[in-house]
Amino acid sequence: MKNKGLILITGATGYIGSHTVVELINAGYDVVGVDNFYNSTAKVLDGIKKIVGFNIKFEEIDCSDYKAFENVFVKYPDIVGAIHFAACKAVGESIEKPLLYYRNNIVSLLNLIDLINKKAKQPNIVFSSSCTVYGQPAKKYLPIPETAPLIKSPSPYGKSKQMAEDILSDSIVAFPKLKVCALRYFNPIGAHPTAYIGELPNGVPMNLVPFITQTAAGIRDHLNVFGDDYNTPDGSCIRDYIYVVDLAKAHVKALDKLLGEESAAEKTVVKKTVVAKDSPYPAAEASGRWFVYNLGTGKGLSVLQLVKGFIKATGVKLNYVIAPRRTGDVEQVWADPSKAKKELGWKAATPIGEVLKSAWKWQQTLPKQ
Repeated sequence: MKNKGLILITGATGYIGSHTVVELINAGYDVVGVDNFYNSTAKVLDGIKKIVGFNIKFEEIDCSDYKAFENVFVKYPDIVGAIHFAACKAVGESIEKPLLYYRNNIVSLLNLIDLINKKAKQPNIVFSSSCTVYGQPAKKYLPIPETAPLIKSPSPYGKSKQMAEDILSDSIVAFPKLKVCALRYFNPIGAHPTAYIGELPNGVPMNLVPFITQTAAGIRDHLNVFGDDYNTPDGSCIRDYIYVVDLAKAHVKALDKLLGEESAAEKTVVKKTVVAKDSPYPAAEASGRWFVYNLGTGKGLSVLQLVKGFIKATGVKLNYVIAPRRTGDVEQVWADPSKAKKELGWKAATPIGEVLKSAWKWQQTLPKQ
């Protein structure tokens, strides 16, 4: 397979980062990963090796340390693009530790933009954004298109994602060779089908599926379903749950786009730069070098549907109880992913039952805490 170029992956041993490393290699890219193991472990590199068959290039650094980050670009001068995952990501923790979130999430991005423009062979960035930039959208915006208004986030984590998009869009204007694709994730779940890599939360899980699998494994006494009195069919919150491997493949498609390798779907699209009405980033859009995509399934599932789906898919009993609503939870949100399908030739295709089985298979490889 032809080598399609060297890609820098920040946060390479994280949940989504590690799966994306695998999919990039499968697609013919060479990879250099960086991470400081703040929310991951070096064992993830062993899992990646088991899947791809070799040790990837890797540097243990903190991306907010400019000099250490610069040394990576000096050591690997042939970088043609970066996928930026490195960030703190827990909403609750961000409220307790706002300075940590702003320092890590923003400074690391500033360093990346500066260095990729100064040192890399080509300045292309795929940015790990989030559906949190939309807040709780009005019902007329469900499913959410990329043109939905961006609502100020109540958490430092969400604000950091919004700030990052602002910084990247301004940088597009300032750096004429820079190209950026911001991917707004909905709710990644599941694990690689080999069960060599998966979601590995530190301490009590912040996300629903690891809490489900830990409860099923007997690590947790029960699962709390926060609220059954929302204005939804079964009263529980609705989210768009996307398989992490499908999500990882979207990053490959986004990188292909930035590097000029059009998908079959994109070849049918008339090339015309159109600035969306009420766009928050008109100058960046007008450049033709700024792209934003929602990554989701296009279907909302409630918390109770996901819980019952896990029981059905795995045959494992699950002790869950209805608890009071949790402060800050959005009632319902799911994606309109049609733009990604049209322009990238990508869609989330894995059935939810298979996704939940993969999460359970991964949980069974982990030691009981």
